[in-house]
Amino acid sequence: MVLLACAGCGRKAEPPVREPPAAPRPAVPQPARPLALGVTEFDPQLLDPAAAPAGFGPTRDALLALRPDRVRLVVDWSKLQPSSAAPADLAAQRDGCARGLPPCAPYAGLRAQLEAVQRARAAAGGGWEVLVVLSGVPAWAATPARGCERPGTLPRSRAISAAGLAGYRRLVADVRAEGERAGVPLRWWSPWNEPNHPAFVSPQRAACSTASPSLSPAVYARIVGAARSALGGTGAKLVLGELAGLRGPRARGTAVGEFIRALPDAVACSASAWSQHEYASPEDEAAAPFARDAVAEAEAALAERPCTRGLPVWVTETGVGGPRSGQRRPIDEAALGAQCAAQAARLDRWAADDRVGAVFQYTFREDPFYPVGLADAGLTRLYPTYALWKAWADARGPAAPPRPPGCTTP
Repeated sequence: MVLLACAGCGRKAEPPVREPPAAPRPAVPQPARPLALGVTEFDPQLLDPAAAPAGFGPTRDALLALRPDRVRLVVDWSKLQPSSAAPADLAAQRDGCARGLPPCAPYAGLRAQLEAVQRARAAAGGGWEVLVVLSGVPAWAATPARGCERPGTLPRSRAISAAGLAGYRRLVADVRAEGERAGVPLRWWSPWNEPNHPAFVSPQRAACSTASPSLSPAVYARIVGAARSALGGTGAKLVLGELAGLRGPRARGTAVGEFIRALPDAVACSASAWSQHEYASPEDEAAAPFARDAVAEAEAALAERPCTRGLPVWVTETGVGGPRSGQRRPIDEAALGAQCAAQAARLDRWAADDRVGAVFQYTFREDPFYPVGLADAGLTRLYPTYALWKAWADARGPAAPPRPPGCTTP
């Protein structure tokens, strides 16, 4: 998801004063966490240990205190390259708001994100491994409308054309070069976000019926092929999937197992890890714990193919809060406690599964349209789920940490 332009944020913010990057500290070996932890956060002001703009400092400090093993950087191609006549602008200015909500602090796009990660890596003496996730098709690179599409579908959601795939390969090369310029190794790449969801690959089917075969695995296979071509010889590793946790086939969506089984061997077998999205829900856990378990569905489908049997699974998006996209998050004490307990149950389950190699919170600062963050959009409070993630960040050894106060179902 991307942050939209800020309206009414007041006078133009002065760029923050940056302190020189901290000298690298030698990594101190210590016991591993029960789970490798990651985070998705779009705003580099919350990743950067240098001086923070007004309104960002306390929340930034809370994020840095998690000392994430990995950080997931989502590259929205549709926002960076509106024309094929010019390369993607990886330093395109962003307002630093949360869908128009302050505090806001402008930053220079992916360039600023990578520079912030570099400073965070240096200050922490390790961690902060980057997973690059690509998303969003520019209009010039999109195929025409066809098949079973949702009303109002935009070009950014459609399949990439043949000419677009050439542009995609250039984008991958340019992002790699930007990482080198910033001094950040980009070893992990996910070729496309949620390819089984119509917001990211449309149409999913030629006809609006689950009897119509899914088109998205073949679309995804072409994108993976372009990524492999662009990354060949670099030592980069592919993290395939990034699947939305859809349970069962839909007319406009492809189920997790359905998608995995339809991938060609040449694509599936090129993965170094599989990535799956799975969100927690107090309502689901109260009714039937883990009845909705996209991670288990992915593991079962991967086990059917020898080359993917036992493949590490990364839960690259999880969180808890608003029941649906666009709906408000309940924030009374009982609701927040139930949300935290639901997320804790998921973390416990994944820690007990030796196939799950990492879990990423989406996002740290809350997206008002997708309210599952650890801090509110206005950066005025941390939710009880932050204390839960902090407990996991501080834990060492195989055991799950005790749940913090306020992380209970009434």
